[in-house]
Amino acid sequence: MVLAISFLEAPLKFRAPGVTVPIGLGIGRIVFRALNVVEGVLALVIAAALVIAAPPVRVLIPLCLAIAMLVIQVALVRPRLSKRSDRVLAGEELPRSHAHVAYVALELVKVAALLTGGVLLLA
Repeated sequence: MVLAISFLEAPLKFRAPGVTVPIGLGIGRIVFRALNVVEGVLALVIAAALVIAAPPVRVLIPLCLAIAMLVIQVALVRPRLSKRSDRVLAGEELPRSHAHVAYVALELVKVAALLTGGVLLLA
């Protein structure tokens, strides 16, 4: 889901005919809010499974890292992005946001951590 939305849908929607920045931002807010809700539910499931199964530390670390990245995104970065998108939707023209770069970086770490944790669980 993270790969499909963050690295495929998000950048491509702005290339679609007729999609303006305000429309793209509006769509993005809805999509990322839904993604973060689903990620939150899945993070709770993962956390419960980690408590019940008590996997080795080599598995625990990347999965906890992925959960931590989600918490940082939702608690610290998304509120900044929301404030910025409010300003853009109100008509302000703003340069690219550092918070956006931080969100993408956290997504990359989260994906790597999820992949690592999944592979280690299968190993």
